Amino acid sequence: MQKIIAIDDPACLISVFGPQDKNIRFLEHELGVSVAMSSGGLLLKGNKDPLERAAKVIEKMIELAKEGVDLSEAELIQYLNSCSLSKGDFSSEAMVTDEHLGIRVPSVRRRLVFPKTEGQTSYIQAMRDFDIVFATGPAGTGKTYLAMAMAVNFLLEKKVRRIILARPAIEAGESLGFLPGDMHEKLGPYLRPLYDALYDMMEVEVIEEYLETGIIEIAPLAYMRGRTLNNAFVILDEAQNCTSEQLRMFLTRLGFDSKTVVTGDITQSDLPEGKPAGLLEALHLLEPIEGIKRVSLGKKDVVRHPLIQKIIQAYETFYSQKRN
Repeated sequence: MQKIIAIDDPACLISVFGPQDKNIRFLEHELGVSVAMSSGGLLLKGNKDPLERAAKVIEKMIELAKEGVDLSEAELIQYLNSCSLSKGDFSSEAMVTDEHLGIRVPSVRRRLVFPKTEGQTSYIQAMRDFDIVFATGPAGTGKTYLAMAMAVNFLLEKKVRRIILARPAIEAGESLGFLPGDMHEKLGPYLRPLYDALYDMMEVEVIEEYLETGIIEIAPLAYMRGRTLNNAFVILDEAQNCTSEQLRMFLTRLGFDSKTVVTGDITQSDLPEGKPAGLLEALHLLEPIEGIKRVSLGKKDVVRHPLIQKIIQAYETFYSQKRN
């Protein structure tokens, strides 16, 4: 079979083909089709199902190119993986839809943020569908990064008016007292991971403007007390370090037209011995409530250095044997 995809804007071809035609060559290899230029546009040849899926992918790439979004080869791989379009998988469940496009963020460097695992895909979908989402899992599973990407997307799409990012200021075996500066400067290291994720998605000038005007706010958890957070995307990071009272206070800040994402690793709490673990309590108490969703990420969702998965497994095995 063959199919022609019309090209009304020749400039889009540069984005579709990619550097040295790497995108097209990858699609040909991955989907088992051939792609060539013709007088009418792009000529695709192949079996029916692979041809249809390749056409959908290329049409979506053209659509994104018109919006100024270029998919690199790496992002194209992530796109196909998120669509379950690995080689030979052409089932009806593998159709290309907008749900697989990842999260759009306004960064010049990173236009789309893709889920890299099934767990991350479920996490993204939960943030779209639920007003309160708990995401638990070990380091490197994308809990904070994907939540930040979704928050930036909601702000870009004008679904919320501001982003609020919070963390509990718990001393992880260290003391704040010796650090120089006022309280804001002392708390800077605790909030640094939130800034890092934010700067990876937005231009520095835009971030600085938003921070000055309050469109984006990054603050310790204690600063949330007494507030009602309307029309906001609110992220509480490192929630395993929250006491029961702190997490209850935070969750009751949710206002109208807002979303809240709570992230944490329940195996890495820095709470003093004897302090109640607020995250574990909340997960137990709130599980039956409709409108609240928990997403549990695991070792298979770790997308950092491959050694991280082995490190996590080693510690899990050690503590399991210790308990027994």
